[in-house]
Amino acid sequence: MKYLIIIGLITSLLIFALPHIIYGLAWVASKLLAFKLSYKPFFITSAVMVLVWVAVLIYGYAFGRFRHEVKEVEIPCAGLPKSFDGYRIVHISDLHLDGWEGKSGRLEEIVHEINALRPDAICFTGDLVSFTHTELDAFIAPLQQLQAADGVFSILGNHDYAPYARFESERKRKEAVNALIRKEREQLQWNLLLNESHVIHHGNDSIAILGVENQSCGVHSAVRRGDMKKTMQGTEGMFRILLSHDPSHWRAEVLPDSDIP
Repeated sequence: MKYLIIIGLITSLLIFALPHIIYGLAWVASKLLAFKLSYKPFFITSAVMVLVWVAVLIYGYAFGRFRHEVKEVEIPCAGLPKSFDGYRIVHISDLHLDGWEGKSGRLEEIVHEINALRPDAICFTGDLVSFTHTELDAFIAPLQQLQAADGVFSILGNHDYAPYARFESERKRKEAVNALIRKEREQLQWNLLLNESHVIHHGNDSIAILGVENQSCGVHSAVRRGDMKKTMQGTEGMFRILLSHDPSHWRAEVLPDSDIP
């Protein structure tokens, strides 16, 4: 919450200052070109812009961040084994649980909504927390209720490695990341994949769910832990579904270096 307030204040000041900067330039021009200039329209513009920004901020914090929608997409895949035709995956991501404080009941409603979709698999693609593993503690009960025929599969996002929190030492940071890993695997009972794969069998057919660790390949490269070679090991010749947190990884390494559809 404190970060939101700080960002809100800084942005408000910048928005308020912009028309004043324009006014300053116009004032100089008015002196050089000898025409009258009124300050009032610039002040009103500043005030209106700040009010609109604050209204949007309040709406986003109070209501917008809890809005969601279900998008159903049918994806035709060449090479998909016959037994998996119509396989139903619910994909969710980026919960950032620090923003759900006091809203565990709302999250539980969404969990029930997901379960009602009767998924064959649920895939969570990272950023369960924003800063550290303790954010998860209040939401273990509702997230434990996620149900899918073949289980819940997850990976870690850049935030899950705690690069944005302060720790006494790097060892403490690693302990925090390991605590989150344990909670996902042991308490939530999720199949957390860290440069690993999991094979799902339906009769004589099978597919592999691959989970690569966060690999940021763009300007935002705080965490680079992905190892595609290790992740794909043992799945050669199989139909593969890859879970990767950062979209830049797809363009930089997945498309040019693999046949994952």
